[in-house]
Amino acid sequence: AYTTIDDPSAHFQTKIYSGDGNDDRNITFDGNSDLAADWLWFKRRNQDVNHIIFDSTAGVNKRFHSNNANVEANEANFLQAFQSDGFQVGTDADINASGGTYVAWGWKANGGSRTTFTESGTNPGGGRQVNTTAGFSLIDYTGTVASGASGSGTIAHGLGAVPQVMIVKGRSVGGNWNVYHHKIASDAETDRLKLNENNAANDFDGYWNDTAPTSSVFTLGKDDNVNLNDGTYVAYLFTPIQGYSKFGSYTGTGTTNGAFVHTGFKPAWIMVKKTNEAEAWFIADSKRTPINPNDDILEANDSAAEGASTTLDLLSNGFKFRHENGNTTGDSYIYLAFAEHPFVSSKGVPTTAR
Repeated sequence: AYTTIDDPSAHFQTKIYSGDGNDDRNITFDGNSDLAADWLWFKRRNQDVNHIIFDSTAGVNKRFHSNNANVEANEANFLQAFQSDGFQVGTDADINASGGTYVAWGWKANGGSRTTFTESGTNPGGGRQVNTTAGFSLIDYTGTVASGASGSGTIAHGLGAVPQVMIVKGRSVGGNWNVYHHKIASDAETDRLKLNENNAANDFDGYWNDTAPTSSVFTLGKDDNVNLNDGTYVAYLFTPIQGYSKFGSYTGTGTTNGAFVHTGFKPAWIMVKKTNEAEAWFIADSKRTPINPNDDILEANDSAAEGASTTLDLLSNGFKFRHENGNTTGDSYIYLAFAEHPFVSSKGVPTTAR
């Protein structure tokens, strides 16, 4: 079969909504399937406020910002509940103000149910929620390497396939959002990107110990950002699923008809980052802009409101940039993409363009 996921909305959805300021407000996803999301990422669209990230392992009172390096914070009036199809929000203006417009992106792991693992030598202990169907593993762990010391450790991720994207953030340790992407370079395990910054990729062995992930484990180096002794962390790992997700690279053309990227599905959500020079992490989705061209862009590393910082088309089998941002001549880019529809269903039925 071309794909094993005919309905991507069972594993990922985008929800747009307008705030009303009311407490304990239930927001329901509107995809074909119900979605009990375990990773929720919110952004107010019409105001400069932080991106807000929650996961079901930490719970509703623990939140991050993708655009800064702060430790996990306790919040009482933001996310109130993870629900069987959607979520409940409180009264805070960053998530539910009257007159505010918002987007929420949700990924399904394992409904909050963790498989635990114990520390062994320098290998961290913690727990994981894994959705092998959709190629997503949500892992919490406690670091093992003393600050300034040498060392490394491995963690079993449970995906049964090699992860191509890993995003690690300290919960109790203030530090960067550390990103591995298999297409950063030919030796991607030696490089790093930071989700909270627009910097180019650079060589650094402290995150992944210059060791590529395998189908069973990923490796953490000695840096405090990923593996400080007794520090607590979260890791989001993805492996591609044909017709549902793809994590690739492309070279910019600098033209308004440039850089078509084939994904093999109609994208619901993409995030793009230039790797050889500084540029923002651009996020586009098919809900905020349901027709092409798509220029309602948010930037993961910036608190800015939605704007037209670049322009692209979301197509039945990929995406194409119409602007120099995300498409500079000769520059290198990586992307993460999740599907609205597979290009061809498991029954051989093609989808149409937007």
